[in-house]
Formats: sequence, C-alpha cells, structure tokens
Amino acid sequence: MRFRARAGAGAGEVRRADDAERARLHDTFVSLCRIESPSHHERACADWVTRELVSLGLDVDEDGAGARLGSETGNLLTRVPGRDARSILLCAHLDTVAPTAPIEPVLVDGGFRNANAGILGADNKAAVAVILELARRATTVWHQPPIGLELLFTVCEELSLAGSGAFDAGCLRSSMGFVFDHASPIGEIVVASATHYRVVAELHGRAAHAGVRPEDGRNAIAAAARGIATMPLGRLDSRSVANVGKIDGGTATNVVPDRCRIEAEARSLDDGRAEALATEIVDHLQDAANAAECDLDVTVQRMFEGYRTRPRAAQVLLAERALTACGYEPTHVSTCAGSDANSLRAAGLACTNLADGTERNHEPGERISVDALDGMLEVAIALVEEAACAV
Repeated sequence: MRFRARAGAGAGEVRRADDAERARLHDTFVSLCRIESPSHHERACADWVTRELVSLGLDVDEDGAGARLGSETGNLLTRVPGRDARSILLCAHLDTVAPTAPIEPVLVDGGFRNANAGILGADNKAAVAVILELARRATTVWHQPPIGLELLFTVCEELSLAGSGAFDAGCLRSSMGFVFDHASPIGEIVVASATHYRVVAELHGRAAHAGVRPEDGRNAIAAAARGIATMPLGRLDSRSVANVGKIDGGTATNVVPDRCRIEAEARSLDDGRAEALATEIVDHLQDAANAAECDLDVTVQRMFEGYRTRPRAAQVLLAERALTACGYEPTHVSTCAGSDANSLRAAGLACTNLADGTERNHEPGERISVDALDGMLEVAIALVEEAACAV
C-alpha cells in the first residue's frame, strides 16, 4: 500500500480530539455501561445507540438476526458518506456477559470501574462509545469524513459471535474493517485468532431416593464430575485452551440425580488441535458415563473459524500507521479469544481486531483507564485519516 501526503498535515500528524469530544466520550461510555445488555437482551442499548445516530442525521438499518437468534434486536448498520467514494468498516458489539451486580461506573485512580462487585461492560461499550463519538466528529467537525464509514453494532457476540455470524456481510461496501475488541493495551494488533469448538453434553442416569435406595440410583452429576476431573482444562500450551463453563443437574438433595448437563469449549490457533481437544473432552465424558452406567448425549459444534493475517496485509499496515501516528508502538499478537473479526473475515472482508485497552474483561474487577478510552478515539480518528491517504 502506498500513501499520499495529507493536505495541511505533516507525516504522522493526527488532528487530536478536543476536550469537548473527550468529555462527551466519557459521558457516552458511562451512559452505555449503565444500560444492562447481556446477550439476547440488547434492545435498550440498541435503541439508545440508534437515537444517537439518528440525532446526527444518519439512517440506521436493523437486520433480522435478532429473530433468528432469539435476541430482542438485530445488528445495527449505519453509513456516513465521505469525500472519497471508498469506505472502511468499524465494528463493536452491544452485548456483554451477564452482569452479576448493578452497573454503576465510577472514576477511580484514572480509570472507570463498577462501584459494585460486577462487570463494568467496557467489553465492548468502550468501543461502542468511541464509534459513536467518531460518527459525531464525522458529521459535525469534518461535516463529511475524508473517507466513507460503515459502522456496525452487533448482538450476541458473547455467544460465540452469533450476531456477526448471522450478519449478511455481502451488503457491506468497505474494502476492509476494524474491530476494537481485544482486551489488552492499545497498540496490539491481532494477526491470528483461534478456532472454537463448543461441547454440550447430557448425562442420563437413574433417579432413586438418596436416603433409602441410593444403590438403585445412577448419579449423573457424579459421572459428569468424574469426566470433568480427567479433562485437560485451562491453558494447555501457548496456542490452546479448554474450559468447562456451565454444569447443571439434579432436583433435590434427597434424590440421586438422573440428569446432568455441561457446556464446555476448546480453542486453539491450530485447527486440528482444537478439534482434537473437543474430541478428547467427549472421550472423557463417555468413559465416565460408561463407568457410572449412565447414557451420554453430546453435541459438538464448530462455533467459529480461526485465522492468520499476513503481517503486510493492507489493513494491518493501515492500523500500524494509525497507531504510530498516535504515539503507540504497534505489536502483532495471537489470541485464543474470538471477535467479530472472525465472522467478518470468514464472510470475505479483510478485517482486523485491535486492542481496546480494557482490563480484566468478564471479571468483577473490569476496568478501563481514561487514557485508554481517549487513546482508542484517537486511533479511530487516525484510521479514517490514514485510510483516506491510501492510494
């Protein structure tokens, strides 16, 4: 990719966000975090985002993904025409993992966190706020951005990228896209992501009175526990992870449980390794079920495909230029986490996931610093300006 000089700007110079933009960004982020939007329940957040975009004179299209996924709303797409006929896509997701406490953002030691013992929702409300502020700049400060923008807000991302997987990427006009959804310091560019398998298993035993005839029962929970205890879990090597995330079964403490359901996953940067791990999880469950004289019903599903991006791919070079212009040192990283970039790439769009500065996502201690939030906005502005300079 070659670049031409920007009129009125020196090499590496980026027009910075002003104090008003940064203050509005912080307010937008706090307002978004207060709107609880766990997967399947994103309507209130989607409506808030839609009102903001419409107030800027933009049209918002909602697709039919919500009905297909059992969510309250579909994916949202808006376009901002630019002075250049070309466009780039910026993407963030509206949903969060399930909150375990009311969300009340507070500013402590230069960063936002939840005043209560639960997630903040910076994953991915920080990126949503940044994209909304970029849309405001595009329609007010720039009046018309130097290059066209397509802004995509997805649902059910936390459910194995279900929303972006159901999105029709064929409607996009952009040649490349960027997702802000990697919880690590700004500057990191994801060039490899893992393949993900989901394992759902039901163990069926035999119910019996636990105090009178326990020997007549077949304990499905005990069988599941035995299988889980033998599974390879956690970080297995530098490229692979596995986890059991949910377990449910039984009816009462005085009944030998005749049913137990578990949900597990396996991820690896090596496609074959991911599949082998999923198979190994099933094998351990089958051995445990056989030993306990229980039946096993299991479903294994490949949820999304991993990818590798060439270090010199056009969107990676563009991200490097934008980050460098904002004072960050670009770093290429691999991750076992997925993002909407996986789905969009699988649909044919050259798309790259960028770090958003979020810390400890999915945890009660989730946090994002003011510097990271402001920095993400600067990078988004730089992406637009640098994209307009690409020949």
